[in-house]
Amino acid sequence: MTILVTGSAGHLGEAILRTLRRRGSPARGVDLKASPFTDAVGSIVDPSFVRTQMDGVTAVIHTATLHKPHVATHIKQAFVDTNVTGTLNLLEAADAAGVRRFVFTSTTSAFGSQLRPEAGQAAVWVTEELPSVPKNIYGATKLMAENLCELFFRERGLPVLILRTSRFFPEDDDDPAMRSAYALDNAQANELLYRRLDIADAVSAHLLAMARAGEIGFGCYIVSATSPFRQHHLAALARDADGVVRELYPDCAQLYAARGWRLFPAIDRVYVNDRARRELGWRPEFDFAHVLRSLREGCDFRSRLAHEVGSKGYHDTLFDEGPYPVAT
Repeated sequence: MTILVTGSAGHLGEAILRTLRRRGSPARGVDLKASPFTDAVGSIVDPSFVRTQMDGVTAVIHTATLHKPHVATHIKQAFVDTNVTGTLNLLEAADAAGVRRFVFTSTTSAFGSQLRPEAGQAAVWVTEELPSVPKNIYGATKLMAENLCELFFRERGLPVLILRTSRFFPEDDDDPAMRSAYALDNAQANELLYRRLDIADAVSAHLLAMARAGEIGFGCYIVSATSPFRQHHLAALARDADGVVRELYPDCAQLYAARGWRLFPAIDRVYVNDRARRELGWRPEFDFAHVLRSLREGCDFRSRLAHEVGSKGYHDTLFDEGPYPVAT
């Protein structure tokens, strides 16, 4: 059983391949870039390349994509080519080769403009039922690709599961105001309350989705760390998030003060992973309670896998403003 993983030189693709190879599972990595986890260098935009990679493949995990940080450096057509046409090529080739399990890595950015409430409004409770209103070409093309996945399930019977992942990248935030206000580990610890995912949990979700795809057929899941918040917290989160967190975790203030960390004063959304935990049997390990346990024990809250994969960036160019050319 050979598993094809696209985007093998990226954060998630490498993490999945590291895990599969440790388990002794036959896997093949493809990417535009050569890497220790890339078995074939080529573009998913090239249908002939994609077809040749399907030989002996029984499952596809499609992580390759142009990301949000590329919005400032790539034209819209490039997003359509990679995120839409590339996904179509993989779906066509997988169907023709008799692949019976396809997992597509999407993004919570597909919700787009829904994630920013008006000033004074409560935080947004984000479940799979929230309508998608993309705010940029990245979100729009990921949503188009999701629609193609559903089409192939309905028309061809190809089992496809879509995982809308929250942010798991280790790099600094793309918002310069956030970068200047919070240390990297402080900001990412805070984000595990509502909008972040450790890459080890991202991998476990993908492997569970691959295992369950044939049984489920089609599904779309939010994959993010389990949030401690409930719907009755939403109004308070918008105006006094740190107060809500301190009430839920009384020792948080002391633990944070010892590190010189601060909580966010406001939170604008909460990603809800209930469906993924219920239907996939997913049990994410890295949440805010884990952060506080790690602080008590004096260790890093990030997984071993996160450290192994490390930071890759999204561009070969270094920019004056940090990891990104402009705020996106």
